[in-house]
This record gives sequence, C-alpha cells and structure tokens, in this order.
Amino acid sequence: MYNLMIKDLIIQKKQLYLFIPFIVFYAFFGQHMSPSFIFLMASLYIPLNSYIYEEQVDANVLLNSLPYTRKEIVVAKYMGAIIYMVMAVAVTSVILYVARFPFTWQDIALAVGMFFIFSAVAFPLFYILKPGYIGAVMIIGLIVLASMGPIVFRFLSQYLPAISNFITQTPQPILYGLGAIISIILYVISWLTSHTVYQRKVF
Repeated sequence: MYNLMIKDLIIQKKQLYLFIPFIVFYAFFGQHMSPSFIFLMASLYIPLNSYIYEEQVDANVLLNSLPYTRKEIVVAKYMGAIIYMVMAVAVTSVILYVARFPFTWQDIALAVGMFFIFSAVAFPLFYILKPGYIGAVMIIGLIVLASMGPIVFRFLSQYLPAISNFITQTPQPILYGLGAIISIILYVISWLTSHTVYQRKVF
C-alpha cells in the first residue's frame, strides 16, 4: 500500500516543481489573503492533482489490474492525503515564516479542519461523478468553501444567539477539539462511502 501512496508523488513530478513557487507567490503577493486559505490550498495541492490526473488517464483500470484490493486503493488515497497535508503544512509554514507572512497555530488548525471537511465531500465524488466533470466540480467547490466559510460563520454568530453564546463562552481549546473530532468523523464517513461506491464500481 506504501507504493500506492508514493505513486502520487511520482506521477506529479512536474507539478511538484511548481509547488514551492506556488506557495512563495502567495507568501509575497497574497498579503490580503487569509493564512488559513493559503494553508488549505497547499494541503489540497497534491491530493487534488492526483485525482484529476488519474481521471484524465483513466488510471483506475490500471490500478485494478495490480495486486491490490479495492479497499487498499481507497485507504491509500485517504491515508496519503493526510500525509501530504502534513508535509504541505510544514513546508508552507517554513515559507511563510521566511517571508515574514504572519500566521498563527489557529490558522493552521482552521486550514486542517477545512481540509478534512472539503476532502470528506470531494473524495467520494471522484468515484461517483463521470470522468470529465470532476476537475470543474472540485475547483468550484474549493472556491465556494473558501469564500463562503467565513461568511457563514459570521452569519451564524450574528443571527443565532445560542450558537454565538456557545462559541464565545467555550474555551478555544475545546472549540478546536470539537472541530477536530467532527472533521475526523466526517473524513471517516467519507472513506466508508468511497469504499462502498468503489467496491461496486465497474471499470
């Protein structure tokens, strides 16, 4: 299964050359942007490129001819995404620090939570949607998530007093802990959904 995860790096050699310049660009020219958004974009760079590439070359036919079960193929995708997310956050943190782009641990935590939520919704779609639609749906979904997330949060805080009181009265560590638990639960549900769909899919 290790080979299944490492293949995402191998097939993206050319795209990986653009990863650091991609982050450097945001570090120096994205001062108006939220650090959480930059971390989120960096975290999704490898997993999304991998899915889009496999869609273009119809890699699932090849994967299913290899000595791996469909369960292992799905697990490798989900585990690999977490590993690449951690690596991306580490590299991005160094770049932003060198560029003196201000960020906090809260920005990283928010980005990681958004990564799990976005991935939980997006990954099953790669097994459900027909080829040709996935890239467009992912790009639109990412833009909507990044743009609507803060707006929805402000709306809930302003117009739903119970939620607002809970957020303001609950210590931040507990809030982030609850957010982490919810995000991980959604990610696990997503994995089970993808596993079920992929087991029944015909290539």
